[in-house]
Amino acid sequence: MLQCLTYRELGLNPSHYLEKIEKSRRSETLCLSQKGEFEQNHNCGINSVDIDPVEGRYLLSCSSNAKILIHDTAMVYYKEKFKCDTVAKVEGGSRSNHKNSIETIQWYSEDTGMFLTSSSDRTLKVWDTNALQVVESFGFEGIVYHHQIGRNSKKHCFVAVGCEDSRVYLCDLNTGSSTHVLRGHTSAVLSVAWSPTNQFLLATGSRDNKVLFWDIRKASGSLSTLDQYNGKGGSSTLHTKTAHNGHVNSLVFTSNGLFLMTYGTDHRLRLWDTYSGKNTLVNYGRVSNPSRKSIQCAITDGVSSDLIYVPSSTSINIFDVHSGRKASSLIGHYSNVTCCTFQQNYQVLFSGSNDCHLLSWIPNMERDKLDIGGEGLINEVKRKSDPFQDTWSSDED
Repeated sequence: MLQCLTYRELGLNPSHYLEKIEKSRRSETLCLSQKGEFEQNHNCGINSVDIDPVEGRYLLSCSSNAKILIHDTAMVYYKEKFKCDTVAKVEGGSRSNHKNSIETIQWYSEDTGMFLTSSSDRTLKVWDTNALQVVESFGFEGIVYHHQIGRNSKKHCFVAVGCEDSRVYLCDLNTGSSTHVLRGHTSAVLSVAWSPTNQFLLATGSRDNKVLFWDIRKASGSLSTLDQYNGKGGSSTLHTKTAHNGHVNSLVFTSNGLFLMTYGTDHRLRLWDTYSGKNTLVNYGRVSNPSRKSIQCAITDGVSSDLIYVPSSTSINIFDVHSGRKASSLIGHYSNVTCCTFQQNYQVLFSGSNDCHLLSWIPNMERDKLDIGGEGLINEVKRKSDPFQDTWSSDED
């Protein structure tokens, strides 16, 4: 650390250099929290979780029996011993609530006064957090598998909704109407993702094994279809471009919007250049993906090299996004992990599973894998940030 401070004093390193090093170390050394636990009120599998983007304090979770819970996670970051109590709860089955499994839950991007849920009962609902009541509801023709609202949208307030009927709907929260329908997939849409830097760019993944890019200002057709072979052939059908050899059930952009991570039931992770649409061919090996519904991965922000947290059967694998290196595997759940979300300020991961449990994963401060004061870490960070480094690797095991 002293060496880093000396380099900063001499002007050899930027001001955020030490912060990135420490965040990287904490993000890689996560382990199951031994300091406390959540109040476990779910009695069915957990499908989705989300930490609020404003304070990073309130955790939303939803389950297969349409139950919604809100936990206050503040004590996870400060207390030596804690128990996160449930501060709000919504039971499923009532007249205005969801009747079937809630597939996705997400906070509104500006404050915690509102959140959104989508369900297999073919509806998207907007909730008033304080009153715990539905204030707006959108209906669709098929099961809703996934939805997402753009975090950085300034010129629109659209929610992208992926449905069973192969269409993507854009619901406008300002007008309360479904204003656009995007047609291009030939099977159910399992995952959608807004670019964090381009508010009009949307990516969608489907059971037709395709990933499409859309400019929502030009809804007549998709911008491009991602091809895992980069146009060099290899697909079974000459004119068919596929991103995976299985269903695409998870999409996540890197924080700078330059790359898109996709996860498929062919047990593969792929990294795509969003500017060129090319497969970067980074090899992550085989990553087990038994789910046929949407999977929620999480990605870091503000670290020396991006890390992605990928639910894989009963564990969560941590990969370096740009090199494909597997940093570690988090084991603690007793059934398939379906979702996780990352608290960027304190580098804490929250996960949900079919075992009905919410778990917190915190940095292991005693496991000093990266020596902040040594040349080793400095060289490692410089290596990761080298723009001329060749990161090509085979897509085979």
